[in-house]
Amino acid sequence: MIRRSWVEIDLQAIARNYAVYKSQLAPQLKVMAVVKADAYGHGDVEVANVLQTQGCGDFAVSNIEEAIKLREAGIKGQILILGYTPIDCVELLKQYDITQALLSEDYAQRLAGQNIKAQFAIDTGMNRIGLDSDDPKECERIIRQYQTQFKLTGLFTHLCVADTPAEEAFTSGQIENFKAVAESVQDLHLPFIHCMNSAGGLWQKPYGNLARLGIVLYGLKPDYDNQLPDGISPALQWKSVISLVKTLRIGETVGYGRTFTAKREMRIATIPTGYADGYNRLLSNRGFVLIHGKKAPLVGRVCMDQITVDVTEIPEAQFEDEVTLLGDGFNADDMGKMISTIGYEIICGISKRVSRVYKK
Repeated sequence: MIRRSWVEIDLQAIARNYAVYKSQLAPQLKVMAVVKADAYGHGDVEVANVLQTQGCGDFAVSNIEEAIKLREAGIKGQILILGYTPIDCVELLKQYDITQALLSEDYAQRLAGQNIKAQFAIDTGMNRIGLDSDDPKECERIIRQYQTQFKLTGLFTHLCVADTPAEEAFTSGQIENFKAVAESVQDLHLPFIHCMNSAGGLWQKPYGNLARLGIVLYGLKPDYDNQLPDGISPALQWKSVISLVKTLRIGETVGYGRTFTAKREMRIATIPTGYADGYNRLLSNRGFVLIHGKKAPLVGRVCMDQITVDVTEIPEAQFEDEVTLLGDGFNADDMGKMISTIGYEIICGISKRVSRVYKK
């Protein structure tokens, strides 16, 4: 591991998060682990492997590249692609035994007759993908029409505000709309009926037989104001080092655009991590890092490869000291809140040039 900019990922924390979440679910719900986007930046193969040892046999990804990567790494069980796969990749779906979401009737028509595993997406109000549940009879017609042209294994929908108590009525409506479609074809005995996401599995009246565990698997919140069950904790820490410490004189400026001016003599430290590593530029002049457990505020703009911080109040800070960008009580949810985004974006944005180090 090269000590420039790296993340430390605790795979046992992920296993614990999985176990705690599973213990909170209604008895009829199994867990489908969502490992899309490289397991939200944590490493899809590494995360899927540890979950497979915990008995997880259902995984969800975004695209066919992610699905094939898991299969070639030896991941067994169901792998469901939640999004679009080009029509000309149909042979790969069969070759790797991958289940494809059917995003619309047109899409189903294009893929029909290829003998692939598939599940129909049902749109219950997110208006992104799926058959429109506002007309359950039409949904039923389409499902029945195509069920013999696929190895049809299920139906699913996505809850868009299950993490928001004020939106309880909308979420309940989504579940009821999905239920109406699912029950209209219950004689087909489809093995997978699922609408619970991370938040839904914890806080909504259960329906179906799977809960798709996404962000909570990684120890983060669906919404900043949510309270997660005891025992769930972030699995990722982001570290770097100090590459230089220098004294800044009164009136001197820092970085591109000269957006910070020293009002006193101060010590600043340069850290070799920037927006090309995924450290968000919106943290310029407002974020902080931790050095020796103390906050060091960012001064100046986040550069492509470096940031600068004020270490005047950390006199022990010196060349090659370790720096914590995320961790020690400051997680991706906290960083996201600081710049009006979400923890999901923070962890998914950590780039591939940041080394991943796994604690097993």
